[in-house]
Amino acid sequence: MSKKKFILTAKEVINLEVKALQNLKNTLNNSFNQAVSEIIKCQSKVILCGVGKSGLIASKIAATLASVGTPSFSISASEASHGDLGMISKKDILILLSYSGETSELRNIIQYANRNKILLIGIVSKKDSILYKASDIKLVIPKVTEAGGIIPTASTTTQLALGDALAIATMKYKKFSKIDFKKLHPAGSLAAQLRTVEDIMIKGKKIPFVNENLKMSSALKILTKKRLGILIVRNKNKKTSGIITDGQIRRFSQKSLNFHNLSVKEIMTKNPISIDKNELAAKALSTMNSKKITSLIVNNKQKPLITIGVIHVHTILQSNIS
Repeated sequence: MSKKKFILTAKEVINLEVKALQNLKNTLNNSFNQAVSEIIKCQSKVILCGVGKSGLIASKIAATLASVGTPSFSISASEASHGDLGMISKKDILILLSYSGETSELRNIIQYANRNKILLIGIVSKKDSILYKASDIKLVIPKVTEAGGIIPTASTTTQLALGDALAIATMKYKKFSKIDFKKLHPAGSLAAQLRTVEDIMIKGKKIPFVNENLKMSSALKILTKKRLGILIVRNKNKKTSGIITDGQIRRFSQKSLNFHNLSVKEIMTKNPISIDKNELAAKALSTMNSKKITSLIVNNKQKPLITIGVIHVHTILQSNIS
């Protein structure tokens, strides 16, 4: 077999799977709506199970559902008959995957679900199968031509796509946001990009606050101690009235011999640029780049004049946010 024919084979496989997905899309009906509605209403867990390659797909669908806020896990069909049926409660939803619907290992699970009135969703192709007949909600996969004629390929692709569709439809109904996603995915580069300003801002006693009537001689000591290169200026009501940067200090000290006796409010920049604590840190970085500044005052948009933190460009970059 020549190398050129390898690519031809690959295209044939992909074409078969694309055709299977197109057929799946065209056969979606109200059963899909019913399945999503039941998953949304579920107050317990969604449990998935399949045999062989379908079992691997079941595990992936369970992981996807769990990652977008629906408690889910998969079980082994063979282990289920040796005690793991105890993992399934009457409040759970059971999703069984079997292209033929006649897989012998699933029979005990089907009987258990029916006997205990556990909601059973079947993802199956054959309408005369045990799984189809036993399912409360029937998600029918169109008949497919498997690549190579025997290997589960197009069938498992359609199972996977249908599982993804269930997960995303559920996620959108629940209005599962990027912030929610970040909470369930605390590690990795994607989580870093979803970190908020509040996650990495400098707060509490580390914020370099100064009163607007303070002399610069005293303010400089605070600037040196806090080591952020800025001073956040507040009035007597502790509302933010301005900001002073080390660049401003250098320029004023060169112009005025009486610099140390000046008050903070004589030097500060009024109405400093700020950002809400719930904004993404990536947005804060973008704002700093466009404004050519290195720090932003952080507030709660409900109280815009009350500074609750400072976010610095170095902190953002150290968090692998770009």
